[in-house]
Amino acid sequence: MLRPMNRRSFLQVSALAAAPSIATAAPSSPVSSTRSDNRFKLKYAPHFGMFKHHAGNDKLDQIKFMADEGFRAFEDNNMRGRTPEMQEKIGKLLRELDMDMGVFVAHAEWQKPDLSFVSHKKEARERIAADMKKAVEVAKRCGAKWCTVVPGPYKKGVEFDYQTANVIDNLRRAADICEPTGLVMVLEPLNPWRDHAGLYLTKVPQAFLVCRGVNHPSCKILDDLYHQQITEGNLIPNLKKAWSEIGYFQTGDNPGRKEPGTGEIHYRNVFKVIHERGFEGIIGMEHGNSKPGKDGERAVIDAYRAADDF
Repeated sequence: MLRPMNRRSFLQVSALAAAPSIATAAPSSPVSSTRSDNRFKLKYAPHFGMFKHHAGNDKLDQIKFMADEGFRAFEDNNMRGRTPEMQEKIGKLLRELDMDMGVFVAHAEWQKPDLSFVSHKKEARERIAADMKKAVEVAKRCGAKWCTVVPGPYKKGVEFDYQTANVIDNLRRAADICEPTGLVMVLEPLNPWRDHAGLYLTKVPQAFLVCRGVNHPSCKILDDLYHQQITEGNLIPNLKKAWSEIGYFQTGDNPGRKEPGTGEIHYRNVFKVIHERGFEGIIGMEHGNSKPGKDGERAVIDAYRAADDF
């Protein structure tokens, strides 16, 4: 059942009646903006490729399709690697569609602890500073408010608490780079059992401790519910306890890392709690589609409709 149209929706529909929308401006575009009153309650953010069978290969058309289906946000882990021109085009389109830009990856080291946040070495500090300065420029172009930071692998043979101290010190310096523009780093704990063995940051309580140590508004937690279901479960109690330091969520059911309803996580209950606590940020859809083609894409949209119905 459709929700009553609010003032913003009325103005959007009125504008569509008066002039062609950005989605219909180009005759070659297969997408048209005709659904302004079906927006999701929470800001679920799809990514490129998730709806390519409906929208085609053009990345901007894919974003338009997301907006038509009621999605209020978009994320792109690979935004940093795109050309400045494309970053600006994406940011402009998102503003016109009244969508928020989600995370992109600002720093992620997978193999070399001496070049990551766990290190006190000069080379690590210089790399981190360069990555965060670049992230600030990317964020300005595409309109992002959040960027993902993976602190890196832990270093064998070094006391873990010393590495934690290094992580906190490096994050404070990085946060100082981000703060003037309002960019927020979100630290992502990743599961060590299935996908990312050997990394320093694995659990939400650990990320909570680090963020409290950093004590900076530009350093928060990315609570990826897929990873945390594997690592520790206890999703709702943990998000409640860490709430003050959580800036962003990501989804993916377990097992399989596909859309809600394909695994063991009761996402409707989780989303209900997130909504009730007044979360206004983004929930990135960092997962694949369980089925191929248009049917699989429609299954993803339907899954979020069902989980958003609370």
